[in-house]
Amino acid sequence: MRQQAKMIGIASLCSLTLLLAGCAGQPSAPARNDSRSAPAASSEEIVPAAAASNYQPVRMAQAEDWAPPLQASPEEDAAYYVSRLSDRRFVSQYGGPDNPRPWYIAAERLGEIGMPAVPLLFARLNTEDQYELMLVLYALQLATQDPLVTFQTGGEAVQLPTVLDPSANGENRRIAQQWWERYATQLELR
Repeated sequence: MRQQAKMIGIASLCSLTLLLAGCAGQPSAPARNDSRSAPAASSEEIVPAAAASNYQPVRMAQAEDWAPPLQASPEEDAAYYVSRLSDRRFVSQYGGPDNPRPWYIAAERLGEIGMPAVPLLFARLNTEDQYELMLVLYALQLATQDPLVTFQTGGEAVQLPTVLDPSANGENRRIAQQWWERYATQLELR
């Protein structure tokens, strides 16, 4: 009798363990409500029914996939994103399947950070990597539109005639350097 009770206890314990393990399921990723996220780009595309049988949805990298490991201050965020400007994988996509467009995550985030990113971006103007330089210049155009910058420069921001075109890097670098020479002393960088 004692052995039968012991076997029932072990069987009950195993059943309970399996039940709890089955109920636990897969952990879900925490939902992020990040106001700095890229334009809405779904991870799966909607396809006409005729093409659905051959369609395998491909998950594109989202802007949320490339967040800094620690978000302590805007300056540290800016340093993180500046370090990612040359990474060609640090790109997402928006615009849907009929008009896909690249979303340069680091440059866009640096533009959102604004003032704290400006000196770090100007420090990268001498890079020889044309891709990185293109994104530095684009981020500069965005970041210098920060009201904290334009207030101190009398409304002047870096204005580039052509952005995101490596063939315009030389002229754009010259324009950005002239802007920096004109306003660097006026900017109160804290």
